[in-house]
Amino acid sequence: MSDEPNGAAAPAVNGGAVTLRPVTDADYEFLESLYYSTREEELRHFPFDDEQKKQFIAQQFAAQTDHYNVHYPTAVKSVIEYGGERIGRVYVDEWEKQIRLVDIAIIPAYRGSGIGTMLLHRVFQRAMAVKKRVTIHVEAYNPALRLYERLGFTKTDTNGIYYLMEWCPPGYVKTAS
Repeated sequence: MSDEPNGAAAPAVNGGAVTLRPVTDADYEFLESLYYSTREEELRHFPFDDEQKKQFIAQQFAAQTDHYNVHYPTAVKSVIEYGGERIGRVYVDEWEKQIRLVDIAIIPAYRGSGIGTMLLHRVFQRAMAVKKRVTIHVEAYNPALRLYERLGFTKTDTNGIYYLMEWCPPGYVKTAS
């Protein structure tokens, strides 16, 4: 997810109604196009025509969806809406010792508007209430890495492609995982 400006001024979000609702089958096309927006910069470097890009994204999004369904079967999968318009997604899975931020993505027009930060603060509030850390895997080149670091996430592990990052509530005492 990126909550950093993307070059264009993000719309003002003046306390407007940012709501979450469960993902439904009717959201699949929107979620696929959202996924495309998160890969758009990367795809500029591929020698694909538009149809090849569309097929590649469809395959990659289906694979990601299957991966999430297998590895995060208890995740709460929500569509982010602002003023009734779908503008993103957030998937959160709460486990015994941590809250995993599985995925968060916002359409380009709303990146940098503060919505991502606000939603992360909601997750932090839950983490503080239940005394759990918040973890997320982030690609090393993801622009949102700056956002996560600014909000207090620290890198705890890497596999070369992804960083495992965590945020701990004040006074959190780490126990064996």
